[in-house]
Amino acid sequence: MLEGRRDLAVLWDIRVDPQTRGLGVGSALFRAAERWARTRGCRTLKIETQNTNVPACTFYARQGCILKEIKRSAYAQLPEEIQMLWYKTLATDS
Repeated sequence: MLEGRRDLAVLWDIRVDPQTRGLGVGSALFRAAERWARTRGCRTLKIETQNTNVPACTFYARQGCILKEIKRSAYAQLPEEIQMLWYKTLATDS
């Protein structure tokens, strides 16, 4: 997932309890992940979702992520699931 790059951070998962969704918790966690990556010299954040998780896709799009890769055969055991890779360029402090 890191593609051998030192300027790339991977955000594997954000999960928010259903009872607290819509309160900004997910967005706060996403911003914290952005800050964490920037402080380590990363310029890009990469996020994996699947076509079966539309709420996650919508969430990452709202955070400014761009869908750049679709891999139809990423999960051999789940042929109906499609891997979707989102990227966000991180702002620099300069």
